[in-house]
Amino acid sequence: MPQKRLILSSPLLEIMTSRLCQQLIENQQDFSNSVVMGLQPRGIHFAERVISELRQITGKDIPIGHLDATFYRDDFRRRDSPLLPNKTNVPFLIEGKRVILIDDVLASGRMVRAALDAMTAFGRPKMVELMVLIDRRYNRELPIEPDYVGMKVSTLESQRVQVEWKEQGFEADHIWMVD
Repeated sequence: MPQKRLILSSPLLEIMTSRLCQQLIENQQDFSNSVVMGLQPRGIHFAERVISELRQITGKDIPIGHLDATFYRDDFRRRDSPLLPNKTNVPFLIEGKRVILIDDVLASGRMVRAALDAMTAFGRPKMVELMVLIDRRYNRELPIEPDYVGMKVSTLESQRVQVEWKEQGFEADHIWMVD
């Protein structure tokens, strides 16, 4: 039976989200040429929270989309059980835009690489920045590093980080280390 250890929950998660939003505001200035893309499946919940807070603080209507990179994964056809795709909803072109790609957990970097490939269907961005809630150190297989990090967690290859969002039907927001 897997063991779960709590890494983080509310209100610390809310404080972390606020800190990341402040960093975005410092770097993006007025967001006039910026869009946010949440990576399916759980990155969209974090992206929605970031957008909600940014809109509240800045009063700007920053475009948000949901990106599914399932079919762009390099292990898509190698799995025993097929991955089920999620919905992509990107109601804007990213040509010449500053894209803020948001995911909940960064581990190997392969999902982010797939997302970069998937984004090309919507144009060529001027710049892509990566925001992650949790950066699993020591698990990277590709040279991908986030620009904005909520928390760095040291994990073994056998461990994983599980994020539970209220929006998924959980009682509260929790981030767990699962052995």
